[in-house]
Amino acid sequence: MTATTTATATGEKRIGVCNLCEAICGLEITIEGREVVGVRGNPADPLSRGHVCPKGVAIGDVYADPDRLRRPVKRVGEGAGATWQEIGWDEAFDLVADRLAATINEHGDDALGVYLGNPNAHSLGAMTHGTAMFKSFRTRNRYSATSVDQLPHQLVAHLMFGHQLFLPVPDIDRTSWFLVIGANPMASNGSLMTVPDFPQRVRDLRSRGGRMVVLDPRRTETAKVADEHHFVRPGTDAWVLLALLQVLTTELADQLPPAPAYAEGLDTVVGLVADFTPERAEAMSGLPADVVRRLARELVAADGGVVYSRIGVSAGPWGTVCQWAVNCLNVLSGNLDRPGGAMFTSPAIDAVGTGLIGRGHFDAWRSRVRGLPETAGELPVSALREEIETPGEGQVRALLTVAGNPVLSTPDGARLDGALRDLDFMAAVDIYVNETTRHADVILPPTTALERDHYDLVFHLLAVRNTARFTPAVFEKEADQRHDWQIFREITLRTTARLDRKPPLKKQLVQRARLTASPTLLVTGLLRRGGSGVTMKKLRSRPAGLDLGPLRGGQLPDRLPSRGKRVDLAPAVVVADVGRLAAIDTPGEHELLLIGRRHQRDCNSWMHNSQRLTKGRPRHQLLMNPADLASRDLSDGSRVRVTSRIGSVEVEVAASEDLMPGVVSLPHGYGHAKDGVLMARSREVPGVSINDLTDPELLDVSGNAALNGVPVAVTPA
Repeated sequence: MTATTTATATGEKRIGVCNLCEAICGLEITIEGREVVGVRGNPADPLSRGHVCPKGVAIGDVYADPDRLRRPVKRVGEGAGATWQEIGWDEAFDLVADRLAATINEHGDDALGVYLGNPNAHSLGAMTHGTAMFKSFRTRNRYSATSVDQLPHQLVAHLMFGHQLFLPVPDIDRTSWFLVIGANPMASNGSLMTVPDFPQRVRDLRSRGGRMVVLDPRRTETAKVADEHHFVRPGTDAWVLLALLQVLTTELADQLPPAPAYAEGLDTVVGLVADFTPERAEAMSGLPADVVRRLARELVAADGGVVYSRIGVSAGPWGTVCQWAVNCLNVLSGNLDRPGGAMFTSPAIDAVGTGLIGRGHFDAWRSRVRGLPETAGELPVSALREEIETPGEGQVRALLTVAGNPVLSTPDGARLDGALRDLDFMAAVDIYVNETTRHADVILPPTTALERDHYDLVFHLLAVRNTARFTPAVFEKEADQRHDWQIFREITLRTTARLDRKPPLKKQLVQRARLTASPTLLVTGLLRRGGSGVTMKKLRSRPAGLDLGPLRGGQLPDRLPSRGKRVDLAPAVVVADVGRLAAIDTPGEHELLLIGRRHQRDCNSWMHNSQRLTKGRPRHQLLMNPADLASRDLSDGSRVRVTSRIGSVEVEVAASEDLMPGVVSLPHGYGHAKDGVLMARSREVPGVSINDLTDPELLDVSGNAALNGVPVAVTPA
């Protein structure tokens, strides 16, 4: 730790990292004893360059939160009258292992369900040890936040490139034309595009004569700094993207560069999109046909252009088709694997090339109740509630959640909330008693980000520049605390020892050895084998991080993980889904369509306990276009009832011309006014949960939930 410590008149300065979102900004943290007294961006960090958003400044709030659990607790009693009793670690580990093993022994592997929340991807220990724990359970009832987020991206990468995380990243630092669809990096700091200080990078784009165009049903923070913004009706992005492809392959065919020799299926693509004209896209989406044609021309003419879409698209009814179309646009316009286009990173630890993360697969098995296909070893989380409630072989009877809050994060959360009460047993690895974990029998709290070493195995893979950084813990953990990897190790080994059907002895020994090694030791070995020349010694000597240079073009086909080093432009799964899309001729007749939104001071459902991040005017109202308010005799600031097929909520409405007429918006991550939630500040800013309205029946072909474009009615409360 000494390499990252500097003494000052006002305390000690430590080099840290914010791992709350994908931007992974470097920090300078000033401490006095075990207290954080200051946080600023680290100007020496080669990726974030001194940038930090409000969440990074508040990272010490999580560490110091009086509501944060530090030792295991056991629930005593039921419902609103339940209390929590602190217990020792060995007692907690044995209790969890006894109950998980008993469930598996009596009812089979699939009687155990597991759910992983978003923070797992931001934790080194979860990446190195959590995956091993989940695999050891051999259950098919594995769920995560992936299927309410980026699953279409991963499925398309698997189908087209051969690996679920071989994801192209916009080369924003050199692009001249940037089309952003259903993404808001001004608020998110980038997603599947690790891009700290996005505002400055947009200014740099403009200074070199480039342009950014945004398509979104809301005039987002990103749209407000764009050169051009157009409204697009929620759920219709696929028609727009296919129309862009149609223009490229017909009107602009003679202007396209030759297709890469490693790409196959171009003729199929041409046939698939032939009938998706700009006029048809206009009828479905509201985007004028002449704008579609002009955007297609601009993409082809750009000296390094790129199309990028994110959760507004992937969490829609056609997310997989959309992500496929984005990749095809970048390939056919000559912008894949070239500077300024969509490029692939060269990380010091290549989780794709080394096989650290599996290739992925699709439809290897199906869910028990609805027959939904798995993707990359997980079932759609929209199926979790029914798998708990429906009796029979394979019914989920015990649940382990890790850093997740599916009651607020997944469709039909109110019914899932009720289903959790019916479990035989539930355990949670979490630092809070939240809307989900309040149902747990045992909660095992890990250390927080400031108390553990960190290396980003995922987000270096998705960054707009090649860098590497290892960050030692800012604070040593206390003796009676446990890191997440230590919790995963104990649950795995103790549960395995109690199973009637144990793995072979050799496998158990390998498992024990891997789980006993610390994440830092494992990263040291991965760096040594990585071939990049980056070593742990070098990283420790450069705590702000190593700059490995801009993204490199010309890596394909050599780096393609697909068998045969080919890009499949026409995967059968996508071809079939485009056929389903082609049968739809007119937009549905819906009163209003609901979309989500995010704020830079929010982080899904779990940062609302910070006073610093939640102060000021409430930001969880329903946003609605003034014309839609007037047509319903509603007024700005009034209470309204929002009703979907599956539920209703009562909320304050706010007039906003940033919303496309016919569209309303609620932020996700709220809904804290539930009995038993022990997060004091969150309960002061409760809001309502958008996922009490989202429909578990609305799914993309990948199994991702269609959270955007949900039909709703808005009436006086």
